[in-house]
Amino acid sequence: MNEFIEGYCDGWIDDLALFFGSHPEMGISLDEVRLLAPIPELKRNITCLGKNYAAHAEEIHGMTGGPSEIPTHPIYFTKAIHTVIGTKEEILSHENITKKLDYEAELAVVIGRKGIDIPKEKAEEYIFGYAVANDVSARDLQTGHVQWFKGKSLTTHCPIGPWIVHKSVLPLPLTLDIKCYVNEELRQSANTGELIFDVPSIISDLSRGYELRPGDIILTGTPAGVGMGFDPPRFLKSGDEVCCMIEGVGSIVNKVK
Repeated sequence: MNEFIEGYCDGWIDDLALFFGSHPEMGISLDEVRLLAPIPELKRNITCLGKNYAAHAEEIHGMTGGPSEIPTHPIYFTKAIHTVIGTKEEILSHENITKKLDYEAELAVVIGRKGIDIPKEKAEEYIFGYAVANDVSARDLQTGHVQWFKGKSLTTHCPIGPWIVHKSVLPLPLTLDIKCYVNEELRQSANTGELIFDVPSIISDLSRGYELRPGDIILTGTPAGVGMGFDPPRFLKSGDEVCCMIEGVGSIVNKVK
């Protein structure tokens, strides 16, 4: 998949859609396969945004007592690429090192072209497509290490899937409902139209002096309703099932082990 994204052109997607539309017998039922992560051997970066929904920024303020101002610049951090798993795979609880495991439903943007200093109005040209992601987070490791990389990068803590929806199916601007359920209980509900920094703004800002490459993944931020936002907090535990879904993209379901 890395090679396909790096070498593809938009015309290929149209050709594939035409071919399979004309030859439905060539398709395979989802019941007959096990879906892996869309890019199972990720070679590029995972860049994430923090506090990119106003309600979530306020939620964090309520928990920490820190400043509640809406960010004036995107807040970036990264996850290790080995954290990626697909839908139906298990999220390891790592109970020996974290007691505050949390969920974060997010829209993932997959970059399809190399670019630097990308103008906002041309951002869509550099997108390959979209997926659903769960930015699983060990909150105690985040606070204990001050920087977030460790708390965001435990093995299996980045479910992505269930597939990549090509950008032609979801033209900008994106106004997609995003939800997260834990054991079928709704925890998060918002719309990507509520992003403080929308997808074109993120791509334009991130690419300033920084080259984006095919296969790079950007997690655009999570809405309010994360486990640590409840009083008392409602962190994940072994046996919990987390379902993250985005309108027009799909859903990923992962159990905590």
